[in-house]
Amino acid sequence: MVEFLEVENEDIHKRIESIEKTPAELIAYQIGWLNHIMQWEKDELAGKKVITSAPGIIRNEIGKLVQTFYNKHNKGDLKSLLSEFAKTKEEFVEWIATLDEKTLFELNQRKWAYIKAGCPVWKWLHINSVAPFTNFRPQIRKWKKEMY
Repeated sequence: MVEFLEVENEDIHKRIESIEKTPAELIAYQIGWLNHIMQWEKDELAGKKVITSAPGIIRNEIGKLVQTFYNKHNKGDLKSLLSEFAKTKEEFVEWIATLDEKTLFELNQRKWAYIKAGCPVWKWLHINSVAPFTNFRPQIRKWKKEMY
């Protein structure tokens, strides 16, 4: 999150035309997805039916789900957003550490991680946590370059 340390708090909601998300939205997206994945796990372990991506939102409408992340987490100042992200990330890492190798690496270990082509839990975790952040790093760098 060091990329965000040079962002001025008063600028976190400023949109630049050439970049899809504001700095606050980039952080809210990450917080939202990490919490969402952990909720899928909690629901499945509690015997609830898990709907991916979310109840009332089908997979090709993922933008609606992301908007819920912005609405919930895109408030406050940069310090509070970064603090919420750090707390959520720590919880996410601790949860992953509780999963055994079979759960992480073998197919069909969680209903929320099932697709016909086959996808182990680790891949879902990567796709919805590491991969987006890797993509956001160049976006925040470009945002800072154009903003400042």
